[in-house]
Amino acid sequence: MNPKDIRIVFMGTPEFAVPSLKALVEGGYNVVGVVTTPDRQAGRGLKVHECDVKVAARELGIQTILQPEKLRNEEFLSALRELKPDLGIVIAFRMLPEVVWAMPRFGTFNLHASLLPQYRGAAPINWAIINGDTETGVTTFLLNHEIDKGAIIGQVREQIAENDTVGTLYDRLMTIGAGLVIDSVNRIAEGNITPIEQPQSDDNLRPAPKIFKDDCLIDWSKNGVDIVNFVRGLSPYPAAWSRLTKDGAEAGSAKIFEVHFEPKSGITEIGRVVTDGKKYMGVTCADGIVYIDDIQIAGKKRLKIKELLLGFRGAEEYKFE
Repeated sequence: MNPKDIRIVFMGTPEFAVPSLKALVEGGYNVVGVVTTPDRQAGRGLKVHECDVKVAARELGIQTILQPEKLRNEEFLSALRELKPDLGIVIAFRMLPEVVWAMPRFGTFNLHASLLPQYRGAAPINWAIINGDTETGVTTFLLNHEIDKGAIIGQVREQIAENDTVGTLYDRLMTIGAGLVIDSVNRIAEGNITPIEQPQSDDNLRPAPKIFKDDCLIDWSKNGVDIVNFVRGLSPYPAAWSRLTKDGAEAGSAKIFEVHFEPKSGITEIGRVVTDGKKYMGVTCADGIVYIDDIQIAGKKRLKIKELLLGFRGAEEYKFE
């Protein structure tokens, strides 16, 4: 079958899904509809916010954009059936009920930002960097009843550089993923896939659960390399952070976006600030000093450390906890 004759329904929400949608439409593939999240009110003025996929779909001229509150709603399911989909593609969307993912005759596949079965879950890019991995990738797999456990269609590997953050790696995987989506559609149309079943157990696999604010608190008692990876894996968003104290009293908090580490023996106090007051500021950890390069004190602008120290007197009196 000609891949460009396949009637595709695309389902996604954030920026990560946009390059794949653009690649399909601009490549001449038949995207008959987009399913995304409802518009939400956000910000001080409670302005209506449209998600990245909806904005892209409208710009690409896609006529049918469905935004169901509930995926089992009969009105939505009826509208989906009217599109007569041959294939569903899901990228960074909600968990689908079987009535949705089983509707297209070729099924529905998902693009996931890890080398499955590793890093099943909501935050695979973050956790790969936090754990100090040197390789990750993207995977397409057929949806089934279990989250991120469907049979694998294809994978592309990508190296994680020492200076990669979740932001830089996200951007690369977003682009690489679009290429894998196109390849997967082509192979499905040609009947050229032999899906590889994943182990259903999570034993001996690294998970990628959703990350909350409390998960982003830096533990300065850890080794410096682990702290550097932790900061990289959360930069620029949601951002690693630390509490600040002064003379034993709470003195605010800070988000930390970029650090480097120098090993040092004989550390006797964790979280102590080491600074010349002008060019550098470090924090003692288990095996050395983690130097902060990019920081945002709560209520202030994000600054490089030299800029911060211009107006941050008495930095050595603080402690990071």
